[in-house]
Amino acid sequence: MVKVDKERCIGCGACVAACVELFEMGDDGKAKVKSNEDSKCIKEAIEVCPVDAISQ
Repeated sequence: MVKVDKERCIGCGACVAACVELFEMGDDGKAKVKSNEDSKCIKEAIEVCPVDAISQ
């Protein structure tokens, strides 16, 4: 299960750019998980997050 730590997230959108099928930006300006389906881009999204806010 993929999670976004809202305390750490800075809303840069890198995870959305890397994996649009799993992430989207919420009304609070921070990333949120829109789907927990297995996707090949999960690892890339975790790696590109500059504040390590994404975990699996």
